[in-house]
Formats: sequence, structure tokens, C-alpha cells
Amino acid sequence: MGQIITQVDAFTDKPFAGNPAAVCVLPAPKDTDWMQQVAQEMNLSETAFLVKQEDGFNLRWFTPAVEVPLCGHATLASAHVLWSQGHLASDEVARFHTKSGLLIAKRQNEWIELNFPANRSQVTIAPPELSTALGVNYQAVYQNSLGYLVEVESEDVVRQMQPNFQLLKTFPVDGVIVTSKAHPSSEFDFVSRFFAPALGIDEDPVTGAAHCCLAPFWRDRLGKNTFLAYQASHRGGVVKLYYDGGDRVLLSGQAVTILKGELISD
Repeated sequence: MGQIITQVDAFTDKPFAGNPAAVCVLPAPKDTDWMQQVAQEMNLSETAFLVKQEDGFNLRWFTPAVEVPLCGHATLASAHVLWSQGHLASDEVARFHTKSGLLIAKRQNEWIELNFPANRSQVTIAPPELSTALGVNYQAVYQNSLGYLVEVESEDVVRQMQPNFQLLKTFPVDGVIVTSKAHPSSEFDFVSRFFAPALGIDEDPVTGAAHCCLAPFWRDRLGKNTFLAYQASHRGGVVKLYYDGGDRVLLSGQAVTILKGELISD
């Protein structure tokens, strides 16, 4: 029997929205080259690989091009697979041992809550070509371990922008988050988009790791701890956030299984 692989749409409660991820629960560790080849074959923004260990699961994430140290939506998808396919009981906590340390996932009714490290941003001087690459004027630029965090004037600017991905790929960062407050009449607190052509992903549909940067950023500006956020890609996705100013962010989302298949060669 070949290796089972499951595709899940994360940060959504309906199929064909949110951010798709592939999940492999492996019976034993596999070599890095094989995992990278599978991720390239799946051609999704992330493919997650899990191996059961004494106290949880080892978890690694791969884009089609590289391994990454943290991925929110593929962690959400992994937790969903563990519970929905019987690897964990429905009331068990999912514990993931990763390159970013221990990550915890809990079921909260129809939502999955992730406990992730907060990622604060510092003001920076952006390259003069950044505005040209994004195709918009910005109000301020910050930097964190993901790359640039760019604040723009309005939700309309976020939704309508059309970046030059080839130019963005030349910048010395892995990714660019663009964000603004949501419309005053919106149910959401803020909106964002995330671009990472340097990682082989022109635009990521919904990005958990980016919201680890956005929660501290918007807490400082909105003066609150809880947020409902929307990532305004063409697929779109909803993220609930809680951040109290400490070193952890709680991100919550929903997930839907799209397909389950078997890798012929493993």
C-alpha cells in the first residue's frame, strides 16, 4: 500500500476556499529530498509531513521550492487530519514538535485553535522600488522574520493591488504582508494579503504565520486583544485571533477535507 495523502482547505468552512494544504501522516521518517519532491508534485503552497513520536508528532512543512520553519494553515490542516482520521481522539490535544518549537492545537467546537509564537515587527527603511513592486503607495513599512509588513491606506487598496511578482522576488526578504484596517461597516477588524514569490508562492491564500505578525501589529494600533481578520486573496479566509501582548498568539480557523488519495511511489 502506498502513502496516504490528504488535501485540506484550511481557514474556511466550505470547499474550494481558504488555503489548501496536503498532509502526509508517515509511518516512519522519510528523507528530506523525498518530502521536497512530494511537495513539488502536489504543487500547493504547503505540504505537511507528520511522524508520531512519544509525546505528539514531529511536523515539517515544505513549499514546492523549500522547507519552511513555520506554517499556520498546514498545521491547522494537520490537526484536522489527525482528528478526522482517528490518529487522535476528538478530545485530545494535538502536539507538534517543529523547527519553531512545540505547537499546540485544540478543538473548539467547529474551530481549531493554534498556539503559535508571536512575531513583532520593527520600523524599517524599505527599498525605494518596493512601492513600484507592490503597485501601491504605502503609509509605513516594518520588518519581521517573515519579511516586510506594509501598511496601506484602506481595504480597497489591499483588495485591488496587483504586485509585480518578478520584481518582488528580487527583494532580500522571503515575504511581504500588506494590511489595512477593514471598512468601518465590516465584521472584520483588519484585512491583509501575503506575497512570497521568493518561496515559490506568488500569493498565499491564507497565512497563519503572517497573522502571528499582524496580531501584535494591530493590537498596538486598535488597543484590543481579540480580532476577526480576513485575508483578501481570491480564495479568501477567516482567522480569529487572541493576543494579550505576550510571546504567544492564539489563531483559530476551520478546515474541510477535499480529497484523500494514495501516492503510488513512496
